Amino acid sequence: MPGLHTDIEIDAPRAAVWQALVHKEDWYRWNTFLFDQAPDRPFRQGHTVNLALRRLERDEKTVLNPLVTHLQPQRCLRWVAKIPGLRSEHVFQLQDIGPQRTKYSHQERLSGPLSRLFLPFIRQDERKGLRRMAQQLKRYVEYDYARERYR
Repeated sequence: MPGLHTDIEIDAPRAAVWQALVHKEDWYRWNTFLFDQAPDRPFRQGHTVNLALRRLERDEKTVLNPLVTHLQPQRCLRWVAKIPGLRSEHVFQLQDIGPQRTKYSHQERLSGPLSRLFLPFIRQDERKGLRRMAQQLKRYVEYDYARERYR
């Protein structure tokens, strides 16, 4: 199954990273890859959410309605989006790597008959989007966490 992956270390506790990740109604503050299209629909396992993504910051947005398939607080968020012939699964995982340090991982797995057709066209831009989101999450959480610690 073809896919994409990015990791980043964040100087903040897992709980702080999790809060930024699952409060999609605040993504507009820091996230230029994924966009919340329905703030009234939080992440809940077994329910769909209405999202959009931009592989590159100036691209047209692609709207998706993924089904949340796994939600383990402060550990893992997984959703699946489908169109005929293509299934895209996003997996976000958080892991403690030290005192007040978190490893953030984001994987996208593509499957279905059209996955090998689409992946060569979107691979580079999609990978840039995953990395951009990871870097933006890191900056946002580290800034907020440092500001809260020193109040």
